[in-house]
Amino acid sequence: MERLHSSDPIPAHLRGCIMALGNFDGFHAGHQAVAGRAIDRARAEGRPTIIATFDPHPMRLFRPDTPWFRLTTLDQRERLFAKAGADAMLVFDFTRDLASLDPEGFVRLLADWGVAGVVTGQDFTFGKDRAGSIETLKQLGETIGLTAEAVAPVTGEGGEIISSTRIREALRSGDCATATRLLTRPFTIEGVVQHGDKLGRTIGFPTANIDMGHYLRPAYGIYAVRALLPDGRVLDGAANLGIRPSFDPPKELLEPHFFDFAENLYDQRIEVQLIHYLRPEAKLDGLDALMAAIAKDCDDARQILAGTPHLA
Repeated sequence: MERLHSSDPIPAHLRGCIMALGNFDGFHAGHQAVAGRAIDRARAEGRPTIIATFDPHPMRLFRPDTPWFRLTTLDQRERLFAKAGADAMLVFDFTRDLASLDPEGFVRLLADWGVAGVVTGQDFTFGKDRAGSIETLKQLGETIGLTAEAVAPVTGEGGEIISSTRIREALRSGDCATATRLLTRPFTIEGVVQHGDKLGRTIGFPTANIDMGHYLRPAYGIYAVRALLPDGRVLDGAANLGIRPSFDPPKELLEPHFFDFAENLYDQRIEVQLIHYLRPEAKLDGLDALMAAIAKDCDDARQILAGTPHLA
């Protein structure tokens, strides 16, 4: 899998590609349908496939004070796109210059890169002030030999349209099951394990502290979690996600404790899946109460995870 940027020329072997075009944050079931159509068409025509995304998200450029809402990092998207079968990932560096392009200018940019066809979702918009639609893309593409098609929204149980917005709503309410179903995998936070105050190890519950970075903030509380280590091992555990109200000063962290595991994870990059929301954060009265609550959380998490198959 190659990662390309919009500031660079498209390599010769990727010209004539079919491009799946969208933001694809989360790469949920609806996004997978768009990418799948692009990949199927490219294979049928003997062409390479590129899945394009935007960074930063357009909202971050125009409304920089918006709370963090990302569902995936670029690294996560790259792995997901590769698993789907794409040949390359194109990152549109979303700058004010790119945002100021009118629809005609944006389509000319695609043509300059040698893009042969584009596949998007039906709600895709582009160009200055989001003036371009899929119909605009089809009309402009006809004049330069670039084809365009849209994939209908994918619906879930009860006919709901699968969207990143719906997934964010589920996570903010602690509904991990819905988020997992719409994403087709658990919401996963990836980060480097940091050194902390190491109180957890003194009470028998060492944690791997991870900064939340630019990820969406799910409901604060205690979760049953599953982690993937760099060497491929999978660990079950329980985690506090939030500001730790029993500690002073408060500090926002994801703090997973992994069962039956005592190795050093400092400075390693790990992935932590949120499997099930156990309870909200609570300020507890003293160390004994804290230890009892953690022990119960771990017991509850073990039971839940024992009956939950691993989803990569």
